[in-house]
This record gives sequence, C-alpha cells and structure tokens, in this order.
Amino acid sequence: MNDKGKGYNPGYYGKKTMQKSAWLDANIKRWNSEDADIKRGGGKTLVFNSICFSRQIGVGALEIADHLSQIIDYRVVDREILELMAKDANLTEKAIAFFDERHPGKMSELFSMLISEKTFITSDYARQLVKTVTALANIEPTIFVGRGIQYILPRNRVLSVRFICSKEYRVDRLANLMDLTQSEAEKQLNVLDNEQHKFFQTVYQKNEASNDDFDLVINRDHITGVSQAAQIVACAYGEKFGSTES
Repeated sequence: MNDKGKGYNPGYYGKKTMQKSAWLDANIKRWNSEDADIKRGGGKTLVFNSICFSRQIGVGALEIADHLSQIIDYRVVDREILELMAKDANLTEKAIAFFDERHPGKMSELFSMLISEKTFITSDYARQLVKTVTALANIEPTIFVGRGIQYILPRNRVLSVRFICSKEYRVDRLANLMDLTQSEAEKQLNVLDNEQHKFFQTVYQKNEASNDDFDLVINRDHITGVSQAAQIVACAYGEKFGSTES
C-alpha cells in the first residue's frame, strides 16, 4: 500500500505497524484476561474518557496520536480498525460481550439513548459503527483517529480535537512520504478528500466538520512538531478531565 504508485493509505507515516487483524486478536486475548481478573475480584470496572482526532487527510494525525499514546498510555484506534470491526459483526459482538460483562445491560441503555439523540443513526453501517465505538470506548481509555467519532460518543466524555493545515502542507507531506511528484500527491489527496466528504455526507449527513464541534483546533502549518502537537493535546486533556485517570 505504501510504495510509489500503489496509493496512499490514510494514516500512513512510514512506521511499520501490526496488522489490524493481529491487533484485534491481541486485544481480544487481553480483554479476556482482564475480564477473568474482574470476575475473580482482582480488577475494577471503570468508566473512561476518550480523545477523538478529526483530521484532513494527510495532516499527520495518526503520528500525533501514536506519540500521545506514549505520553498518556492510551491505546490508539484508527480508521482501519474501526472499518474492520464495523464491517464484521462477529468482531463487534465480541467487543460488546466484554462490555456487557463489565456493565450488564448498559449497552442496550446507551444504544437506545444514542438512537433517540443522534438523528444520523439510520443505516445498518451507522448502527454497527455506533455499537463498535461505544464498546471500544468503554473497555479501556482510547484515542480514536478518524471516522467522526466525536459525533457518536457523549460530548462530556470526549476531548474532541481537529487537525487542519493548508493544501500545500498536505501535498508536500504526502509527496515526501510516498516519493511522489507534487501533481501525483495532489491527485491522490483530491480522491481521498472526496471519499472522506462522501463518508460524512452518508453517515453523519454533514458536508464538513465545523470548528464548533471541537474543543481544540490545531493548525499544523504553524504547529509542525509531532511532539509539540501531542503535548498540547495532553495538556488540554488534563485541563478538561483533571488527569489521564478516570
């Protein structure tokens, strides 16, 4: 996916990562182990806050999320993981089962509340995505990247962050990452921007994200450092929720 001419995979920034299926397998095993601890009385049930990253394609949000996860020790769930789970009912049901073990009956309560509050939950895909996100967010502290998750989770339990930048910044970044010409990079970004626009129209009935939807907006034309951006988000999270402990 990441060789020249093969196409840009949103979120890629040159780091080798675990296959998404392997990531899910590892997390499912860990959830099973944690549930066993809870049943034996060796663990405790918590309610977690989340961080949601919304971004323009190519702005570098996943790299910032990975750096932030090292600062606050939260796991990162990106758009590929969300898509994989939202399209596989069995995977979502496993996550829901772990959630139900910790909060019996709570999933039905939360989903019923969301259905009544969120007018966009009309398609089967939207329902599956909402179930996936609700379960993941309540299993452990999470940084979500992409897919408009800030519109799903309760606003008072989320730090919602938007990353923006100029088209020139994104084109330059993609061209350097993928060893593309400026023209090739711009063409790929135009396709991906169009796909993202269609996704938000289809799932959330929104033409574009509004800055009013976010606690924090970071412009990477001016805040270029990955560590710098991650530290700003960590500080904002601490200021909103007090600490990284729920």
